[in-house]
Amino acid sequence: MSTMIEVRDLTFAYPAQEEEQQQGTVALRNVDLTIEKGSFVAVLGHNGSGKSTLAKHMNAVLLPSGGRVFVQGCDTLDEQQIIAIRRAVGMVFQNPDNQIVANVVEEDVAFGPENLGVPSADIRRRVDEALAAVGMDAFTRHAPHLLSGGQKQRIAIAGIIAMAPQCIVLDEATAMLDPAGRREVLATIEKLHREMGITVVLITHHMDEAILADRVVVMNEGRVAMDGTPTEVFTRVEELEEMGLTVPDTVQLLYRLRAAGYDVPLDALDVESCADAVFGALN
Repeated sequence: MSTMIEVRDLTFAYPAQEEEQQQGTVALRNVDLTIEKGSFVAVLGHNGSGKSTLAKHMNAVLLPSGGRVFVQGCDTLDEQQIIAIRRAVGMVFQNPDNQIVANVVEEDVAFGPENLGVPSADIRRRVDEALAAVGMDAFTRHAPHLLSGGQKQRIAIAGIIAMAPQCIVLDEATAMLDPAGRREVLATIEKLHREMGITVVLITHHMDEAILADRVVVMNEGRVAMDGTPTEVFTRVEELEEMGLTVPDTVQLLYRLRAAGYDVPLDALDVESCADAVFGALN
């Protein structure tokens, strides 16, 4: 795989809010991280761990206080490369209402390509393809404000897809959704990754969402604390708990059964594998 995003010794401090503060809040401390093209990476961490700050550096919403971030070799500190960086990496944020700018779904999805100067004929094609990709092609002429939270977030994702990025960063994009909305959005993300080969970086505090990823990065106090496959990360239950994090319900169940003396593995992450492991231990 080739590199999509490279983070080198990244440090970031938010500016001081009050005159008596001598220094701002340091959110990232010497972070090194590489995201490969075509990968699906989940980034976890408690509030204040630096995960959302890291996400905002991936398409130059924030710029480093120290170190560098490169998107397909483009330095985010180079103003001349900002447009290329934002073409390559699209961002989906927590509240879809903050990303919806038009009164009709198709016009909202067309907004990004129009601002990139895409020809009208190509915009029509991109809008249709993007809405089909997220399963919202039946809502072309609908008013976005009348849609459910999950549908709005899928429209926001369609607006990013229409700009033809190679990577989508979702910054807690399911945090404000009900369980049905979360399932809709996660199914959409998986489809985009599987069928279109889009690189996905999913910032989340839902452990069960991270199971879907190829790789899990855990942030703690502005640093990368863990980096590995979901199995490698989530079997380190005690270390995650020390950082104030939980593990998926499946792992928690298996962990408690092991503590009670049952011979069960901790690496049965999905529900079916967990059920099989519990059934085998009890029979």
